Amino acid sequence: MTHLRLTWALSGPGWADCVVSDHRSEVEVTASYLTSAPEDLLTAVTRLTTGGTECRAQFEAEPTAYRWIFYREGAHVWIRLLELAHGSAHDNRGTEIWSTQQDIDVVARAVIRCFDEVVAEHGESAYRGKWGEHFPRTELEALRTAWRSARPS
Repeated sequence: MTHLRLTWALSGPGWADCVVSDHRSEVEVTASYLTSAPEDLLTAVTRLTTGGTECRAQFEAEPTAYRWIFYREGAHVWIRLLELAHGSAHDNRGTEIWSTQQDIDVVARAVIRCFDEVVAEHGESAYRGKWGEHFPRTELEALRTAWRSARPS
């Protein structure tokens, strides 16, 4: 059975904790508002959903960084999450802290659900007040549209 769960918890002004889990394990990573972490994650998954074969997103935790690397082949996606001492470091300088293989539909649904839950909990205005930037509505809706278009009728 496939399982992927993602949560985005605003933990302080400009900080979020993200927990990602599958049926085997989970890991928690941190993101700061210094980069467009939620937008980058949503955009990467949108690219995968529309046929991209390799996409990346990065969360900065000052100075640590967490790099999401997505590889897609057919309907299958391999996700690798690396921890790096510095965000500018090459992938081979990072430590893999989590990985999973999932169906693209499962990945897209998990990310959409995550950000739907965030906006339901906080609202867009309170999100901006806590995160420091606007809620990524444009990127979330782009992913939702791509996901709906890619689903079999």
